[in-house]
Amino acid sequence: MGTAPDTSTRGSAVNTSALLSLSSATPGTFTSVPTPSFTSTHVRDRTRKSTGKSTRESGRRTPARRAAAPLAATAAALLLCGPLAAAPAHAADQPGGATDAVKPPAHMSTVGGKRLGRPGTQVDPKAGAPALPKELSGKSWLVADAESGDVLASHNAHWRLPPASTLKMLFADTLLPKMPKTKTHKVQLSDLEGMGEGSSLVGVKENYTYSVHDLWLGVFLRSGNDAVHVLSAMNGGVPATVREMQSHAKHLNARDTHVVTPDGYDEEGQVSSAYDLTLFARSGLQKADFREYCSTATAQFPGTFEKGKKKRSSFGIQNTNRLLTGFGVEPYKGIAGVKNGNTTNAGATFTGVAQRGNRVLLVTVMNPQEKEANEVYKETARLFDWGFKAAGSVNPVGTLVRPGAAGASHPSDGGENGHKHAQASVSTDDGGSGGAWTAVGIAGGSLALLGAVAFGVHRRWPLPELARRRSRD
Repeated sequence: MGTAPDTSTRGSAVNTSALLSLSSATPGTFTSVPTPSFTSTHVRDRTRKSTGKSTRESGRRTPARRAAAPLAATAAALLLCGPLAAAPAHAADQPGGATDAVKPPAHMSTVGGKRLGRPGTQVDPKAGAPALPKELSGKSWLVADAESGDVLASHNAHWRLPPASTLKMLFADTLLPKMPKTKTHKVQLSDLEGMGEGSSLVGVKENYTYSVHDLWLGVFLRSGNDAVHVLSAMNGGVPATVREMQSHAKHLNARDTHVVTPDGYDEEGQVSSAYDLTLFARSGLQKADFREYCSTATAQFPGTFEKGKKKRSSFGIQNTNRLLTGFGVEPYKGIAGVKNGNTTNAGATFTGVAQRGNRVLLVTVMNPQEKEANEVYKETARLFDWGFKAAGSVNPVGTLVRPGAAGASHPSDGGENGHKHAQASVSTDDGGSGGAWTAVGIAGGSLALLGAVAFGVHRRWPLPELARRRSRD
């Protein structure tokens, strides 16, 4: 069957009135989703040949990446159908469930703390702390405080796995500061070459002009690989963009990540981890445009010039993050992004950010082995619920390190001492490549101890009103 698109783009029929109430950032009037022709058939004839290499999961072969131009009827069917059910399988490393042939490495990276490099679940509860949810089948997951960086609990945090479209968080964090949103670009056929078969698309068409703002809406809402490739072309091409993404990942100390494609499509050797994906989200959320795009539920996307009409048409698009839009699951209270993905090799992946009161949490879940519809969102919601209840009643098992060389000096152990060590030094970067951090000085006699570093996701860089409004529901 090959590599599947982000299955979250296949939701049920759109309840437009409900979606309009979800986001104050929605521009224009939402109209029903059409079935655009996406790309010219010429693009399909100018694609990269197969190298014969493949990545495998459950014996399935990843096809050569080539431009996708699905028929309108196929696109409509995908939008109206839920994810296909598969026989459930369970990873051997997760609590409760049958065994699977693939197990996490016995030793993984210890960036952020020694405990984060251990296989299995890591949690250090105090007396009276709530128990972790039992219904967790993800190969890897992590719950962290977005401001302090405390990792409240994790499961194979540094297991290097295919990331799918959650890698677009790194793409956005790398490129967003480089292009003003008002900049426009006329799409060429060459811009759309190299997309993988079955790619999720927003409907970019060659010989039409789009603004950077339009393209980022396509990336965040529809996980559009066509929008990613056009932005990459504007950035000097896919190879240059991949190199910049890898360099930025290194700067963020996301050492589990190897970038092969800018859109997250399955390719041999392309991996990341729950820990690294959480770092990407945390860095991206410091940028106002990133926060706006990832929290937008619906928007209008430019269409074509229809015959006999002078004004260019537009069509409605909706976010593929189902905890935001509520397709098939309840919208999560306080949710404000970030990004989902789904491919053959990666399975379902998701990183989300949510706020309850003054607390902001990040949760990443990779590849749930329970193959029920929307399982990645259900497990994310359970971990959010646990995290909001457990905050203050668990000792951190590690920390989300800050960017740069000082952040790379990660602690040698997990827990409180390692956490203090990792957060002891303070960066003054203002968000371009390293991110914005704030420090709280704690005076002690004649000494000021810079030991409490607050990450700018809530107090300094507030989440959108969407999250605050939902937290009061």
